[in-house]
Amino acid sequence: MLGGKNILLGITGGIAAYKTTFLVRLLIKAGANVKVVLTDSASSFVSPLTLATLSKNPVLTSFVKEEQNSVSWNNHVEMGLWADIMLIAPATANTLSKMAHGTSDNLLLATYLSAKCPVFYAPAMDLDMYKHPSTKLSFSKLDSYGNIMVPATSGELASGLHGEGRMAEPEDIVTFIQAYLSKGLPLSGKKVLITAGPTYEAIDPVRFIGNHSSGLMGYELAKAAANMGAEVTLVSGPSHLTIQHHAIKVINVTSADEMFYAVHDHYKEMDIAIAAAAVADYRPKEIADQKIKKKESQLTIDLVKNKDILFSMGEQKKNQFLVGFALETENEVENAIGKLKKKNLNAIVLNSLNDSGAGFKQTTNKISFIDKNLNIKTFKLKTKAEVALDIMNEIIAKIHA
Repeated sequence: MLGGKNILLGITGGIAAYKTTFLVRLLIKAGANVKVVLTDSASSFVSPLTLATLSKNPVLTSFVKEEQNSVSWNNHVEMGLWADIMLIAPATANTLSKMAHGTSDNLLLATYLSAKCPVFYAPAMDLDMYKHPSTKLSFSKLDSYGNIMVPATSGELASGLHGEGRMAEPEDIVTFIQAYLSKGLPLSGKKVLITAGPTYEAIDPVRFIGNHSSGLMGYELAKAAANMGAEVTLVSGPSHLTIQHHAIKVINVTSADEMFYAVHDHYKEMDIAIAAAAVADYRPKEIADQKIKKKESQLTIDLVKNKDILFSMGEQKKNQFLVGFALETENEVENAIGKLKKKNLNAIVLNSLNDSGAGFKQTTNKISFIDKNLNIKTFKLKTKAEVALDIMNEIIAKIHA
């Protein structure tokens, strides 16, 4: 949600300013570009050097910057235009009053008045100040300007009192902004389950039966769904891929049995489920306790069928929109439609190993999306990130049809 966003963090002179080092780290971790502007008093509570190091950008404190043999100014208009989001945390009663009344006596306030982006602020002050009529008036005016308050919490205050006025924790501020930005997105409020990657079926402590799936298609689907506002549960078989997103919960599994139980632990509460994993159809009947030594010229392993995860999801389906994948090498459309019907799916994504650039270990894919009414929509070869968006857009269109 915050990936690639330019966030301008304004820090004012309250004791809660010490928490902003953690806040900057969380914003950077979420993928944002962060610049910091301090009021003069804020630098008494938090080090500009620390913030500059964490944000990887110079920290600005005044209108004028003096460099060797030259004097120039920090362009507040330029900073206001740069920002996709402005966040003022902590926001003291003094700064809130100045924001409400258009006072511009420092760089932070001048930048605030120049900002064209959404402005969030996290109040931090003592209990009596927080409840004072003048502070409430500031809140009311800022609300009328379209500014968004990250509500203060109750707790121990710097004065020793206990009550409302404590700045929200950095994690809660980031979550609040992410949740606010997700409002109105097409999958806001939806829960999505996605399976990804291969499964490994053990032969002995060293060897396994597996396949060439990297998991990339499933991971891109998870990112696309989360960026559209969904709360995503990603059940992943063994993969070198990692994913970090506040709206994605990753459950790592190894075998088909583990994936079966992980899926059904969460399936009932889902609105959408996409089975993108390449699950092994069979597993060894018995797993050797020790590594099997090379003795004979031939080795026979008895295999038994794994539980059909997608079939079981189709059997138990109630209100979920269920999507499967079909990777085919012959009679592609016919086989995909057969799977669609047999497993009680709402739609199936067909890709063929006969298409160059599609399938396992590729960064691209070429798919056809087939719905339960047998409408077929074929897409050209694209990156898997683009394919994920196409799939999610088709699902959204079907849900709202």
